[in-house]
Amino acid sequence: MNRSAHRTPFSGTRRRVRAALVTAALFAVASPAWAGGPDDPVVPLLLALAVVLGAGKLGGWFATRLGQPAVLGELICGIALGNLGLIGFHGLESLKHDTFLQILSSLGVIVLLFEVGLETTVSQMVRVGPSAMLVACLGVAAPFALGWLMGAWLLPEKSVYVHAFLGAVLTATSVGITARVLRDIRESGSDEAKIILGAAVIDDVLGLIILAVVSGMITAADQGLTLSLGSVVWITAKAVGFLALAVGAGKALTPALFRLAARVRVPGVLLVSGLVFCFLLSFLAAKVGLAPIVGAFAAGLVLEPVVFEAFEESRQHSLEWFLHPISLFLVPIFFVLTGLRVDLSSFGDPRVLGLAAALTAAAWVGKQACMFGVLQRNVDRLSVGLGMVPRGEVGLIFATIGASLTIAGERVITPATYAAVVIMVIVTTLVTPPALQWSLKRARARVSGTKETS
Repeated sequence: MNRSAHRTPFSGTRRRVRAALVTAALFAVASPAWAGGPDDPVVPLLLALAVVLGAGKLGGWFATRLGQPAVLGELICGIALGNLGLIGFHGLESLKHDTFLQILSSLGVIVLLFEVGLETTVSQMVRVGPSAMLVACLGVAAPFALGWLMGAWLLPEKSVYVHAFLGAVLTATSVGITARVLRDIRESGSDEAKIILGAAVIDDVLGLIILAVVSGMITAADQGLTLSLGSVVWITAKAVGFLALAVGAGKALTPALFRLAARVRVPGVLLVSGLVFCFLLSFLAAKVGLAPIVGAFAAGLVLEPVVFEAFEESRQHSLEWFLHPISLFLVPIFFVLTGLRVDLSSFGDPRVLGLAAALTAAAWVGKQACMFGVLQRNVDRLSVGLGMVPRGEVGLIFATIGASLTIAGERVITPATYAAVVIMVIVTTLVTPPALQWSLKRARARVSGTKETS
C-alpha cells in the first residue's frame, strides 16, 4: 500500500515545525548569543528597535494626517523621546548612545542617498537647462555665505571651521519634500516644477561637494595639519574628481558588470547587486577622505534603468521597489535618532534661540536668491525660490556629520548648535508646503486674470 495515502494534510507542517524546533535548540546550545542570555547585546537592541521604529511610524502617520512629510513626524517623535528626562523619566537615555542603533542609522543615511541618486540620472542633469543650473548655483552660494556670516556673528568664539560648516548645512535642499508638494497640488508638469526639481538635484551634488570639502578641512585641522590654499584646492579636486570618476567609470563598467551579475539566477540578485555597488562606492568614498554618502549618491546616479534590463526581476519591479522595504526599516531610525539628540533644555539659553532664528532667516533669505536665476519669462520666480527652501532630510544628514567631527577634541557642532540646526530644518520643512501652494495659486490666478482682461 502507498504510505503517502495515509499522510494527513498537516503531516508536512508538523515535520517543518519539528525541524525548526530542533534547529533552534541546536543554535541555543551551540551559541550563547542565541540563548538570549543577560549579556547578549542583541536583547537591548531588540527593545531599542521596537521603541524607535514604533515611535517613528506613529509620528510619520500623524504628520501625514496633518499634511506634512513623514520625516517631520519621525523627527518630532525622536525629540519627544529624547527629552522625557525633563519630566523625570530617564529610561530611554541609553538610546542616544547605542552603538548598534548608530550603525543602523548610518546605514539608513547611505540607503537614503542611494535612493535619491537612483531617482536622478546624469542625462536629467544635462537637460535641466541654464535656468536650473543658475538657480542651483545661487541656491548654494547665497545660503553658504549667509550661514557663515551668521555663525561668525553669533558664535565669534568658535573657529572658522564651525562657521563654514553652518554655511554648508544651509546649502541643502530636500528634493523629496518639494516634489511631494508639487505632486499633491498637481503642478509637477509646470515650468516652475521642472526648474525647481532640476535645480534641487544639482543643488544636492554641489552641497555634497561643499560638505566633502569642509569636512576634509576639519579633519585635516584636527590632525594638526596647516591648511593652505593648495590644500583646499586639493580637497575640492578630490571631491569633484571622485564624483566625476565614479560617474564616468560607472557608466562604462556597470552595464557589463550587471549583465554578468544577471547570470546568477537566484531570487534577490537585482537588489543584492545594487546594494553591493552602493556599499562599494560608499567604502571607496570613505577611503579617499569623503563622506560615505557621497559614494552612495554617486552609485545611485550611475545606475540607470537600462543597466537592469538583463535581470528577470526587473520585468516586474524596479530596483527602487526592491529597496523600499529596507529603506522603510533603516531610514526612520536615522530621523528618530536625530531627534533623540536634540536637548530641549538648551533652549533655556537665549543664544541658542537667537542662533536658531538667525539660521532660519538665513536659510529662507538665502534660497530666495534662487529667483534671480530664472531666465524664462512667464515663470513665477517667487515660487521657484520657495520651492528651494525646505532642508528636510539632507540638512539633518549634514548636521549629523558635523556632530561627529571634532577639532582638538571639541565637537564642531555642539549639542546646542545641533538643536538650533534641527529647529531650522523643522521650520523650513513646515512652512514651505503651504507657502509654495499659496504662491503657485497666486501666480495661476494672476495669469488667468491677465487672460480675461485681454
